[in-house]
Amino acid sequence: MEGSDNRRRRGGGRAGASARRGSSAIEQSPWRLPVNIDRPTEPLDEAGIAAIHDGAMRILEEIGIAFLNPEAVEILSKSGGCDIDGEIVRMGRDFVMEKIALAPSQFDITPRNPDRKLTIGGNHILFGNVSSPPNYWDMALGKKVPGNREMCQNLLKLTQYFNCIHFAGGYPVEPVDVHASVRHLDVLYDKLTITDKVMHAYSLGKERVEDVMEMVRIAGGLSHEEFDSSAHMYTNINSTSPLKHDFPMMDGWIRMARRGQALVVTPFTLAGAMAPVTMSGAVAQSLAEALCAVVLAQVINPGCPCVIGTFTSNVDMKSGAPAFGTPEYMRATQMTGQMARFYDLPMRSSGVCAANVPDGQAMWETSNSLWAAVQSGTNMVYHAAGWLEGGLIASPEKFIMDCEVLQQIQRYMEPEIFATTPDDIALDAIKSVGNDGHFFGIQHTQDRYQTAFYQPFLSDWKNYEGWEVAGAIWTPERAHNLFRQILEEFEEPPMDPAIREELADFVARRKSEGGAPTDF
Repeated sequence: MEGSDNRRRRGGGRAGASARRGSSAIEQSPWRLPVNIDRPTEPLDEAGIAAIHDGAMRILEEIGIAFLNPEAVEILSKSGGCDIDGEIVRMGRDFVMEKIALAPSQFDITPRNPDRKLTIGGNHILFGNVSSPPNYWDMALGKKVPGNREMCQNLLKLTQYFNCIHFAGGYPVEPVDVHASVRHLDVLYDKLTITDKVMHAYSLGKERVEDVMEMVRIAGGLSHEEFDSSAHMYTNINSTSPLKHDFPMMDGWIRMARRGQALVVTPFTLAGAMAPVTMSGAVAQSLAEALCAVVLAQVINPGCPCVIGTFTSNVDMKSGAPAFGTPEYMRATQMTGQMARFYDLPMRSSGVCAANVPDGQAMWETSNSLWAAVQSGTNMVYHAAGWLEGGLIASPEKFIMDCEVLQQIQRYMEPEIFATTPDDIALDAIKSVGNDGHFFGIQHTQDRYQTAFYQPFLSDWKNYEGWEVAGAIWTPERAHNLFRQILEEFEEPPMDPAIREELADFVARRKSEGGAPTDF
């Protein structure tokens, strides 16, 4: 339905109501795209960078990557730089470097609300919601349960509500009460109406990818040409480590590359299980698995925006379970950041933990992961709010607790904290107080006290007696109370009624056609 595209192209042109007015549930930081002003932590010296690069290139040249998608193999076979042996593709390093140099080091993604446009790359650090857990936990339930559509919608409301969340990743919890053949239609309809932030598509077969691209196009009021002219959404794929790319993810990667949408490739290389037990070996393998996908995208559509991701961590060698937020995870993230800068590509990492409930372990592991993202120069932080049990549980309490940390990280990046103007050095104020006064009542303090320091919305700074008198409420319970209050006050961002109707009609038609095929 292109006839009405131009008149409706800015149908989502304003931020959501809750974002416009601030909020009454909490006083949160304004919407902005944080810039990481710190120098990155770089554990590798020049020799280390060269060694890991050489390792990644030798993997591509000598061992090769299995592409289980015949179309991907055919495309690469015609590229002039690959050696094909059935499903195994080997690439020379000069060819790899030539192709990845075509990918932009920075690019924009513009969702249905242009005011929510994101810049990926450079020194920007952006945060996304938890994505893809099959299970849900909150304090009212007190146990892990399979996700459903209402739970998914509620987590999407948190995604929209919090200004420190910049993009909507995959389903914040899988709504298993919706049949897999039509799940993508219902959830994307919810995502596009509940939020106005950048959207994600799962690369799980052509129908899902094509449907999501069409729904994002409709929601933006765009013609097909306008949609294809720049990135309006993204996908993330994971390699099947070790050294494989599967059929459906490659299919989605190819389809989105052809239309110039943003592509993120994140090998899931767990050291000691799907990658070498040494972190340098795991990082080298991860880079090889990521770079070959970037090469494919550039062969298809030179200049297509690509991001290399890292999910390199370690397993618990006692049980084989994934571990996150570990010292090894942090160093692997920092090392991958160095390599991303070496290849001049934007980088994705994650805010993850292995804890099962929103407790102390959950927060120290997630904080380690988030600060590793900061230290590494990450541009996109997946799963930054709401992740538990190694990605098997989504929790609204954890989501809100994480947003407190994200706001503090964003505040930490504001240069005014360490400004050094004469007014900041404050010699006159120091003179006025002298040797035996205090700074509470002087004009210098009175002019600044409301905005001088970060004000938490969740942390409780009362002393023990004050906390006890106020009900002795522990942090997860405070987060749960905020969650209920946010749901009561939530207002969807505006959408042109004609666009909403067109989206609903598309969903209804695709459901009548059966949606996407499944294995059952």
